[in-house]
Amino acid sequence: MTDIGVAAEKATLGRQTIDQYEPLIGAAATDRIAAKARLLSRAHVIHVNSTFYGGGVAEILTPLTLMMNALGIATGWRQIQGTPAFFDCTKKLHNALQGGDVSISAAEKAVYEQVAFENATRLHLDGCDAVVIHDPQPLPLVTNFGSRRMPWFWQCHIDVSAPDPQAWEYLRGFVERHDLALFSLPEYAKDLSVEQQFVAPAINPFSAKNRDLSDREIAQCLAHHRIPTDRPIVTQISRFDRWKDPLGVIEACRLARQEVDCTLVLLGNVATDDPEGQVVLETILSSTDDRVIVITVDDPLLVNALQRAAAVVLQKSTREGFGLTVTEAMWKGAVVIGGDVGGIRRQITDGENGFLVRTPAEAAERIVQVLRDPGIRQRLGARAQQTVRENFLMSRLVEDWLDLLAARGGRRASP
Repeated sequence: MTDIGVAAEKATLGRQTIDQYEPLIGAAATDRIAAKARLLSRAHVIHVNSTFYGGGVAEILTPLTLMMNALGIATGWRQIQGTPAFFDCTKKLHNALQGGDVSISAAEKAVYEQVAFENATRLHLDGCDAVVIHDPQPLPLVTNFGSRRMPWFWQCHIDVSAPDPQAWEYLRGFVERHDLALFSLPEYAKDLSVEQQFVAPAINPFSAKNRDLSDREIAQCLAHHRIPTDRPIVTQISRFDRWKDPLGVIEACRLARQEVDCTLVLLGNVATDDPEGQVVLETILSSTDDRVIVITVDDPLLVNALQRAAAVVLQKSTREGFGLTVTEAMWKGAVVIGGDVGGIRRQITDGENGFLVRTPAEAAERIVQVLRDPGIRQRLGARAQQTVRENFLMSRLVEDWLDLLAARGGRRASP
């Protein structure tokens, strides 16, 4: 991270309070959220996932857990540990849930369940009022807590609209051991014996990744990373995952360059629980040319600067549970061209606050349109930012969780 990025991160540490949101959502909303939190002031909640870094779940849990604690609700965040064989299996399960044709062997299932048992032995969850399990990696933990008194929630952040039938049938047995299943969108609802609810993700508008930047800060950041600004910038910012379709992005930009001039910047990371990430990155690097820049640094300020400086922000996913990078770019008033899938469709209304596409050719057509008409950014960008303000800020997600906990969470909440 750059010195500027470090300073920005330090400036935002400890400032995850609901009062910050009053200028964005109004005093009535912040007072309502604070009042709900006071009724849960004795509650203790623990979230469990597989990584503190990389991917949307970590992006959500960082501000969510800080804000909940600032509101007086003891909220912990635990990370499970696993072997390479375990994460190979969970990546297969992730791909299968998103519709990939993947076969999970009995030996892989045994590793998956054994690692869950080992982690359950070390977690020590006694005394908390609710446990929230995120995604497939820690899903079998629940089978090792048969005498639990607190409710367990499973939150799925993946596009499970068309999962591999055999993989889903296997995982459903673990899901139904929970008290509640949470999905990002209603279209991900499944045939389950337990109650289901739907909670969309949200962003922290005050983080280094999303806070306002001056033109000088943007220019300094791009210069530090040697990103040229002599041509319009097209960018996609995502972890390196085949479902994000980075090769389709490269193809779209090459098609667009036949009519307009631009530089493509691919910025991403390899999540620590994703063994395929490095392979995808190597494939991307083998497909680049001198007009495609690939950056792998962990710098939230660079994400912010790129989304503000780019003429076009792409998120050409072929599967997407929600797509927080879309939310982040829309918050900055960017023109986002997104894949017509999953949660991206819940954020972008085609032609109103962004564009939806299915193929590299469609993406290229929209890139050309935006670069030839710079006024599109002002028209669509203002609507995009308003969409996020009304629906996808962290204050809304915190209130969703307060309502869930009040209704379903724990024995020690005040009446």
